[in-house]
Amino acid sequence: MIVVTGATGNVGRPLVQALTATGEQVTAVSRRISADPTSVGTVRAFQADLAEPESLKPALDGAEAIFLLTSPGFLANGDLGDVMDVVRGAGVKRAVLLSSQGVGTQRHPSNLEDTVKQSGLEWTMLRPGNFDTNAFQWAESVRTRRVIEAPFADVALPAVDPADIANVAAIVLREPGHTGATYTLTGPEPISPRGQATAIGQAIGEPVEFVELTHDQAKRRMLAFMPEPVANSTLAILGTPTAAEQAVSPDAEHLLGRPARTFAEWARTNAVAFGLTS
Repeated sequence: MIVVTGATGNVGRPLVQALTATGEQVTAVSRRISADPTSVGTVRAFQADLAEPESLKPALDGAEAIFLLTSPGFLANGDLGDVMDVVRGAGVKRAVLLSSQGVGTQRHPSNLEDTVKQSGLEWTMLRPGNFDTNAFQWAESVRTRRVIEAPFADVALPAVDPADIANVAAIVLREPGHTGATYTLTGPEPISPRGQATAIGQAIGEPVEFVELTHDQAKRRMLAFMPEPVANSTLAILGTPTAAEQAVSPDAEHLLGRPARTFAEWARTNAVAFGLTS
């Protein structure tokens, strides 16, 4: 049995679906969860909060592996060491951590990865870059005004579809040969915010205007939903990425056996969220 934390999010939900589609028994864990978060088959659902590690214990009964996704709230208040103590105590053998490409480029600290590596469990690290789903922040302005406002109009990054992250996670959770591995997950090509606006416009069949924000304008908006250090790090990656952060990693294609999905494919799949009406 495999435990998936963050089971109702952009990665967790498709991961639960991918695992159950292969016949795996899955326990879906989230701070806010319904009886069947995925509407696929039978999934054990548990409400638990990693910031309260003891609440995780019932979900771990019979588990062989766990997918760890830490929320921004957990990063501010949680202790992954305490979580790993509970996980190890329950007899779980293997952990897959959703980390960040920023750890590899030293934009982000390695403390979460270090904690998992030191836990005594078999481990695999997934380091995705920019998510395609970050574009949902523009959904309302596209629906209502056909406008996207963002900084760094022409700085391109190889954004990745969270569904591809989920499919990779399903593979490394189920199959042998990934212990001690670290995989950097990107999309198949870099795309800029202006390019994303074009792709969304093509997906909904109407042009979308792009308006470039200044660094300070963008930071003020980010501070409404993220701590200042995270906002500063995010803006640094978006505005002045390193060559490694702009490079396309082969890991997703190697693991999936197919190219990772493009942002344009993601936009077509999610066109209704941006106002597609026909």
